[in-house]
Amino acid sequence: MYRTNTCGELRIADTGKNVTLAGWVQRVRRMGGMCFIDLRDRYGITQLVFDEAENKELCDKANKLGREYCIQVMGKVNERKSKNANLSTGDIELIVKQLNILSESDTPPFTIEENTDGGDDIRMKYRYLDLRRPNVRKNLELRHKMTILIRNFLDNHDFIEVETPILIGSTPEGARDFVVPSRMNPGQFYALPQSPQTLKQLLMVSGFDRYFQIAKCFRDEDLRADRQPEFTQIDCEMSFVDQDDVIELFEDMARHLFKELRGVELPKKLRRMAWHEAMKYYGSDKPDLRFGMEFVELADVLKGTGEFSVFNEAEYIGGICVPGCADYSRKQLNELTDFVKRPQVGAKGLVFVKYENDGTVKSSIDKFYAPEVFAQLKEAMGANNGDLVLIMSGDKVNKTRVQLCALRLEMGDRLGLRDKNTFECLWIVDFPLFEWSDEEQRLMATHHPFTMPNPDDIPLLDEHPEKVRAKAYDFVCNGTEVGGGSLRIHDGALQEKMFKILGFTPESAMAQFGFLINAFKYGAPPHAGLAFGLDRFVSIFAGLNSIRDCIAFPKNNSGRDVMLDAPSFLDAKQLDELNLKIDLNQ
Repeated sequence: MYRTNTCGELRIADTGKNVTLAGWVQRVRRMGGMCFIDLRDRYGITQLVFDEAENKELCDKANKLGREYCIQVMGKVNERKSKNANLSTGDIELIVKQLNILSESDTPPFTIEENTDGGDDIRMKYRYLDLRRPNVRKNLELRHKMTILIRNFLDNHDFIEVETPILIGSTPEGARDFVVPSRMNPGQFYALPQSPQTLKQLLMVSGFDRYFQIAKCFRDEDLRADRQPEFTQIDCEMSFVDQDDVIELFEDMARHLFKELRGVELPKKLRRMAWHEAMKYYGSDKPDLRFGMEFVELADVLKGTGEFSVFNEAEYIGGICVPGCADYSRKQLNELTDFVKRPQVGAKGLVFVKYENDGTVKSSIDKFYAPEVFAQLKEAMGANNGDLVLIMSGDKVNKTRVQLCALRLEMGDRLGLRDKNTFECLWIVDFPLFEWSDEEQRLMATHHPFTMPNPDDIPLLDEHPEKVRAKAYDFVCNGTEVGGGSLRIHDGALQEKMFKILGFTPESAMAQFGFLINAFKYGAPPHAGLAFGLDRFVSIFAGLNSIRDCIAFPKNNSGRDVMLDAPSFLDAKQLDELNLKIDLNQ
């Protein structure tokens, strides 16, 4: 037996017991004829004591230990004279009688503590060491607890967990597929699933009326803080349900998770906001409701009422009111202007109006407008003395709203209004069924080709498909899309019309989705689904800025695993077996 107890287990009631512990050396402190070692395992830290007066040979051996040595010790639990209130085991120590070195360690490339001196790249390269840090380990423990709660919740609601294939066929729409060459079928490729979408719909046709899966998904897309090339979904599908059924059940699941994992009571009924409302007031289909600063459209106030040509020629003019910030300096305002001009935001500039406490008005456009216009602007914005109004304009409405959204979130960060321990959740509904792709020069499915149109809008499909709303819904928390889903089309004729609008010929639709089209000929039930991003959900609960620290072995922003050095080149023999030839010059 390597241990009788863990390093986080012993308490004052264990005083006098002979125990065996095993773990890693966190730190060594040498004080005269004494040596103190903090021994760490997954469960905590216990202080070990080696006394030269009791056993010089043993103490000398302990003095030679380095950080991250893996050791086993046997000894007696003793009450500490100098207690440590910061440790759960801080009332006791272990007087060591025997020491076994299980494995020596090189000097670690960074300190393995909560506040490490290792940067992201070095931590990812030595991720197996980074995972020893308590704060990183706690994220994975939180992930484990969440998946257990989810499985139990869904099991109690008659869902059955079914695994679906990882090697499937490539399908259009959505992000790029990762593809895998088939040695046994030369020139042909599998795709890794972006989601189990069509497979879970087939399970509904099969009569499994409540399915779920903690599913691995893969998308070859540009990365950011909340994206990884491989990620995990809480994937669910239900038969004989409408939109309210799905929303209410998974709202209950979210409420259960927040209560059990964070002790937070969500409202009994979450807010539902239409997509067009979210874009109008927040410039985002995942609005952060932890603070205000809703958009106010200002064309009626500022377009054609002064000599400022930028506003007079704009298609859209919108502003936000920042309470109490009329004292912003020129330097701070220049920083905000530089922020909106960044390539990530893409705006050409920013206009400010300061309504100072003494009633005076200062603005970057004060020479273009009469005082009466600034008074009308103050009323329209709901501004008070001491407030700052920030205004943006542009020739494309939604593009400018998105830019204004970036500014709103930046102000929320600057003012400390985006508290990670405050949670504001809502549902976004009534998405457009289609969106225009400049790259493809055609309408694309906003979600996927199987999304049900709003029944009230089906007559618009022939002449005005861009006006059709989808029976789709997203679960949003603190400005992050955590989950989303929709009612599915189960009528063959309606699905055929959907494919036609998206540019599929009957032959191409059958080639890509024939298995689903044929299945729907055999009594497809009305069905709907939803998928939560497990990584995003955990990161919100853990208060993380990136999903990487709740994934055991993540990729960096270039999609590389720097620990495994993947992706990597294949040797010539492997390429020959796969009938592949690499030409990087094309």
